[in-house]
Amino acid sequence: MGFKCGIVGLPNVGKSTLFNALTQTAAAQAENFPFCTIEPNVGDVAVPEPRLGKLADIAGSAKVIPARMSFVDIAGLVKGASQGEGLGNQFLANIREVDAVVYVLRCFEDPDVSHVAGTVDPIADFETVETELMLADLDSLEKRRVNLEKKAKTGDKEAKTQLGLVDLALEQLREGKPARHAEVPEDKRREWRMLQLLTAKPVLFVANVDEESAATGNAYSRKVEERAAEEGAACVVISAKIEAELAVLDDEERAEFLDSLGLEEPGLNRLIHTGYELLGLQTYFTAGPKEARAWTVPKGWTAPKAAGVIHGDFEKGFIRAETIAFDDYVACGGEAGAREAGKLRQEGKDYVVKDGDVMNFKFNV
Repeated sequence: MGFKCGIVGLPNVGKSTLFNALTQTAAAQAENFPFCTIEPNVGDVAVPEPRLGKLADIAGSAKVIPARMSFVDIAGLVKGASQGEGLGNQFLANIREVDAVVYVLRCFEDPDVSHVAGTVDPIADFETVETELMLADLDSLEKRRVNLEKKAKTGDKEAKTQLGLVDLALEQLREGKPARHAEVPEDKRREWRMLQLLTAKPVLFVANVDEESAATGNAYSRKVEERAAEEGAACVVISAKIEAELAVLDDEERAEFLDSLGLEEPGLNRLIHTGYELLGLQTYFTAGPKEARAWTVPKGWTAPKAAGVIHGDFEKGFIRAETIAFDDYVACGGEAGAREAGKLRQEGKDYVVKDGDVMNFKFNV
């Protein structure tokens, strides 16, 4: 289980260049004209996880299987997209399927790459795209509300609940605010998510800077960081051009290139780590002679639910989880050493999985 991020932005902001770099493919065209991405491209990438290699070495694993996540490159939106302008509604529909929305904002000057608005202004770009998403949500909710109101009048409890949430979202949107800022009662979160609102999803800003600003950012990216803070959103400064160059280098060359730029890690790593934090995700591991593997689960999940990510039978027939903290696994030289040192714990159904747990599930079906 990973997560799926929808990459959105105006044309010619570097979305497809970033997508190509992150997925190390050329599946999405990156040309200097709007709407070059005709279908949403999905790239499946490995989640960088240095702990996994250490576990594999200690366990003598034949295979190393990282967790995966997906990026969806969604064609450049323009003003009027919610009314079908540009490539319009077919791409708005693709955003409904993602876990988080990544706004790629142009923070670089380049006379050879045109801007649809004629000037570089990342905040205006963000507001243009977000306005289109809000208008699409508004239109969708107003259409749904008519039928919900009819059902609610007949005493339908589910319809009453949904109507209340629809009205909550409409109140936000009519005030010019995205749905994610609405205060939703904890016991209504599931129904809220079922509304599939474009502007209710967590947001991550990517400030796409020029190569010289990759390590330090620039005046444009600082404005983006300020706006992200106001929105309660995450922000990552990336140079899509540099990421494209890194994508084709081997490990040694990549390390040298990053060092020359004053960067500690590629933008992909920072983007994924920020995304994990944004969505409240964490990693647990399984390790043995056959394979060492990373699994992604939301923070707060219990052992049986975490086991279900591997296979449904593991959750249904859950008995217990043999659990070792990552640091203990390494310090003790593996499972046998951890067992001898008393660091292997037998955890039951109420155990809340922690990041870095090395787990072995016992089940019976």
